[in-house]
Amino acid sequence: MDPLLLFKALILGVVEGLTEFLPISSTGHLILVGDLLNFNDERGKAFEIIIQFGAILAVCWEYRQRLLKVTSTLWTSKQSQKFVLHVVIACVPAMGLGLLFGKYIKAYLFSPVPVASAFIVGAFIIFWAEYRQTRSSNMKKINSVDELTPIDALKIGLAQCAALIPGTSRSGATIIGGMLFGLPRAVATEFSFFLAIPVIGGATAYELLKIANSSHSIGFGDFAPALLVGFVAAFISAFICVRWLIHYVAHHNFIPFAWYRIIFGAIVLFTSYTGLVAWSN
Repeated sequence: MDPLLLFKALILGVVEGLTEFLPISSTGHLILVGDLLNFNDERGKAFEIIIQFGAILAVCWEYRQRLLKVTSTLWTSKQSQKFVLHVVIACVPAMGLGLLFGKYIKAYLFSPVPVASAFIVGAFIIFWAEYRQTRSSNMKKINSVDELTPIDALKIGLAQCAALIPGTSRSGATIIGGMLFGLPRAVATEFSFFLAIPVIGGATAYELLKIANSSHSIGFGDFAPALLVGFVAAFISAFICVRWLIHYVAHHNFIPFAWYRIIFGAIVLFTSYTGLVAWSN
């Protein structure tokens, strides 16, 4: 068992869990941190995909009562059927585009400089959304995801498509997109949690299927301890983050995350331009 490999797995697991549900892009952070740790080969990329499922389980555990209620009453409750319908509507656009263009996005955009650029662009969109939220008189008067309409779900689903660009942030695209369409910050955030379950769960299953059917073996036999460490770290850190974010959005805006995105993205671009860090292409 390689202690250095376990340490890298722990760091990446914590990074995944802490960034998956914040509007700062978990994929972007994993690409950058993986590059710094020299853990960006085929096995490292597969590792990042697998530990995402740990973060999703954290959401499932946090909302276990709601999910169990929906599952158990799906055939008898119109409210449960409406909830599932809205999640499906919101998932279809991003999943469809991901299947069509995922290969090209990975080939051309999964590298530090495009990610850093997306970080900065996304920050200005957050500034815009928060400005509109404070000035707009068209914000919907709703208090929970149960009050969303199919049109609301479709709009959020279309906004989620932007997250196919690494560095944009899936949670950021859905939350900020929802806010731009007039949803309260807390409702948009909660719906983003629920969307993460099928979107990231489906993407993880798809990538694992591709790995299983690959003509060359990545070789996970001696990699199991690192996978376990990363998976558990992602679950624990994501659970803490989700709990914190639920309380945070009730009283605060996302402006601090926008500034973080600008500073973080600027550092990556500066170090790349000056050669201080030898980022991969």
